[in-house]
Amino acid sequence: MGEPKRHRILMVSDFFYPNFGGVENHIYYLSQCLLKLGHKVVVMTHAYGNRSGVRYMTGGLKVYYVPWKPFLMQNTLPTFYGTLPIIRTILIREKISLVHGHQAFSTLCHEALMHSRTMGCRVVFTDHSLYGFGDVGSIHMNKVLQFTLADVSQAICVSHTSKENTVLRSGLPPEKVFVIPNAVDTAMFKPALERPSDNEIVIVVISRLVYRKGADLLVEVIPEVCRLYPNVRFIVGGDGPKRVRLEQMREKHSLQDRVEMLGAVPHAQVRSVLISGHIFLNSSLTEAFCIAILEAASCGLLTVSTRVGGVPEVLPDDMVVLAEPDPSDMVLAIKKAISILPTIDPQVMHNRMKKLYNWHDVAKRTEIVYDRALKCSNQSLLERLSRYLSCGAWAGKLFCMVVVIDFLLFRLLQLWQPAEDIEVVPDILLSQDEDKRDAAKLESSTMTNA
Repeated sequence: MGEPKRHRILMVSDFFYPNFGGVENHIYYLSQCLLKLGHKVVVMTHAYGNRSGVRYMTGGLKVYYVPWKPFLMQNTLPTFYGTLPIIRTILIREKISLVHGHQAFSTLCHEALMHSRTMGCRVVFTDHSLYGFGDVGSIHMNKVLQFTLADVSQAICVSHTSKENTVLRSGLPPEKVFVIPNAVDTAMFKPALERPSDNEIVIVVISRLVYRKGADLLVEVIPEVCRLYPNVRFIVGGDGPKRVRLEQMREKHSLQDRVEMLGAVPHAQVRSVLISGHIFLNSSLTEAFCIAILEAASCGLLTVSTRVGGVPEVLPDDMVVLAEPDPSDMVLAIKKAISILPTIDPQVMHNRMKKLYNWHDVAKRTEIVYDRALKCSNQSLLERLSRYLSCGAWAGKLFCMVVVIDFLLFRLLQLWQPAEDIEVVPDILLSQDEDKRDAAKLESSTMTNA
């Protein structure tokens, strides 16, 4: 058998370092592992503050911070065609063969996938979230997703629940959607050398304090648990619009000495917060996967979580206590978790997590999806338009118009700036010694090492 083919991959999303979150971590760790497998990986995102232009991260990961400022919730303003020139330049400069977009929320992702298909590149899309079907925002987002996925080569979801949700929303054939879960850096998230004292039970919450993450549930659950268990203390890390409600709850029930509000916690300090606790509490109302649960379990914490979305798929039954997103049921789940806490061995839990979730395994499974995407035949403009027409009586015609204009602008750019006039970037290949040294650094590094 010959050497595995080396792919040239462009990861695109509005969400990346220095911002922190599940999508950002996923792109970073997946990129690092793909680099170690011998592929060329480049990341494209929008500018963050004064972080603009080309930057290099650990392992030689190249990042294009294009000069677009975030418009709303870290997303760039939708322009349809404004990003075409710079995306075309990056694809030609880096000789990209496959574009991998992340997150349905990301405007930059949708635009990059459309332009890449116009240029003949294969595209893969990863959906990291769940969406509804009834409210105006979800209906609009689902139509945008249907437009984007009508022309993707393959798609990836992070859980089976997420796959069902994506297939229903987009109309994508199920055989084109793969399930590849997230993972956790177990070298970073290790249990404490000494287990916290059992005299006081510490329940840790690390989450964005927003409605979707169930911050309103915490307002009702925390006072009741504190009333039932005098030796229980809460540590709440995170920030958001619902923080005010939690502060008011703490004042109302005089729990200043039992509920510690940390505010926003940098990702590099998450482990130090987790290892100070015994139980991790997740109160999300919707969740496709939830990496925070993996990080907590890797640190040896027993998890109590709402039974929503893909959460039941994440951990074995003996490592998590599930509850309905209802305050009384969550209190019962915390009671159960406290009763089985003496049977939990943090180091055993950590060792199990090392076997269950591994970013290198995620990268190898993603590599298979890339291989399938690159084997897909390249369709002509007319074939592409026929797929868009099937998206709806009015929406289909609108989608076709958008794609035709994109194709005409692409042809105009070819005349104005031929591909031969764009300088191709030479590849930087690490030597074997450098590669081994970098692999060792990756095991103990986080995104803050960039």
